[in-house]
Amino acid sequence: MIEYQKIPSPAFVLEEKLLRQNLELIRGVQERAGVSIILALKGFAMWKVFPTVANYLKGATASSLHEARLIFEEMGVRAHTYSPAYLASEFEEIKRYSSHITFNSLGQYHLYKDKLTDDGRKISPGLRVNPEYSEVEVDLYNPAAKGSRLGEAPDNLAAGLPAGIEGLHFHTLCESSSYDLEKVLVAFEKHFGRFFPQLKWVNFGGGHLMTRKGYDIDHLIGLLKNFRKQYGLEVILEPGSAIAWETGDLVSTVLDITDNRSIKTAIVDVSFTAHMPDTLEMPYRPRIMGATDPQPDKPTYRIGGVSCLAGDYMEAYSFEEELQVGGQVIFKDMIHYTMVKTSTFNGVKHPSICIWREDDTLEVLRVFGYEDFKGRLS
Repeated sequence: MIEYQKIPSPAFVLEEKLLRQNLELIRGVQERAGVSIILALKGFAMWKVFPTVANYLKGATASSLHEARLIFEEMGVRAHTYSPAYLASEFEEIKRYSSHITFNSLGQYHLYKDKLTDDGRKISPGLRVNPEYSEVEVDLYNPAAKGSRLGEAPDNLAAGLPAGIEGLHFHTLCESSSYDLEKVLVAFEKHFGRFFPQLKWVNFGGGHLMTRKGYDIDHLIGLLKNFRKQYGLEVILEPGSAIAWETGDLVSTVLDITDNRSIKTAIVDVSFTAHMPDTLEMPYRPRIMGATDPQPDKPTYRIGGVSCLAGDYMEAYSFEEELQVGGQVIFKDMIHYTMVKTSTFNGVKHPSICIWREDDTLEVLRVFGYEDFKGRLS
């Protein structure tokens, strides 16, 4: 268990033991269902642990040249690469780091289909499709929303699937259940099932939160096995959140406590907009260790970020004891998606990145400073 008093502030800290537990569960699904589960870097890109991840999963998926290169260099495998559109100036290099390349549109496929070899090595081409069904309620995170730019709609394939396409890829889930996947598969098969005989693989994208407590693992495995048995295709899943779900926290320190019109705000040395942007975009309310929703008989505070954005705060939490300047505020479950979306907005100090190792030692992987801020600008 993490000894929080030993963690520098601010810092993201991953608990190695919990990551390994998630990976063991996911590998169990992979083996029992006979599928390929790969890491989505858009959800977790902490490359220092890629060698550990590689011992459990069958690769990784990239959405850009830089992600593909990071996978190749730090995990030692070629990426399953997908992008809404590829830069012509980068495509040759993307090929070098990719085993599969999925195209977002027919236009992109036709533009690059004659270039899908790299030193004689054939790259497997896929097409992203939109089953036009999703249980995701927030449009910002719903790839199947009406008019979505992500994937070809069924009507666009009325004339058939172009020769050479080896796989279809959909992604319509977000921290979803196996029952949500079951509903999407009905739509996927309805709209695109006629193409399955000419394919080698299908990619069910991400959003499969199989490491969340209460997730029906057996139901997921049954779905995957039945699909494979019926169609004889390789099935690929690329979860993001599930890999690092509840494996670590963001540690912060109280810098000041303000009191305006009876609203107390504890200002901490991290920023919601810079370091936890999903809390404002999604939006969602992060859990804080030892805190609850407001209680009338307990010390209660807004939590304020350290940037100058007026909305850089979370509404009130209650604590068992009064917060003190210099005390810790620990935001739970802040490793997946959060770290990959941070910025140096306003020049605020970026949290360090740490691992709490299984032998109960702390490893500080990275400390950020002025040059990191300056290097993003010109």
